[in-house]
Amino acid sequence: MVVGTRVPLETLIAAFKPGQSPEAIHESYDTVPLADVYAVLAYYLHHRAEVEAYLSERERHDSKIRARIEAEYPTDGLRAKLLARMGT
Repeated sequence: MVVGTRVPLETLIAAFKPGQSPEAIHESYDTVPLADVYAVLAYYLHHRAEVEAYLSERERHDSKIRARIEAEYPTDGLRAKLLARMGT
């Protein structure tokens, strides 16, 4: 997370990779001060390998958690069950 906001580092980098400017990113996530957007992007550009490794590890971790939750709480037929409860 960018300090003082609920915007994760991953979100800003994901916006930057396809070519959004720091100003456009700031407009999309206006709770992040423009100076902080520049700081995050500068850090990313200077430490790309480390940040990419961190992002990959986060994705692996998130995938494991997602799989565990989906196994524990399957969504098979969930829509039908909800519609049945609503009486439709």
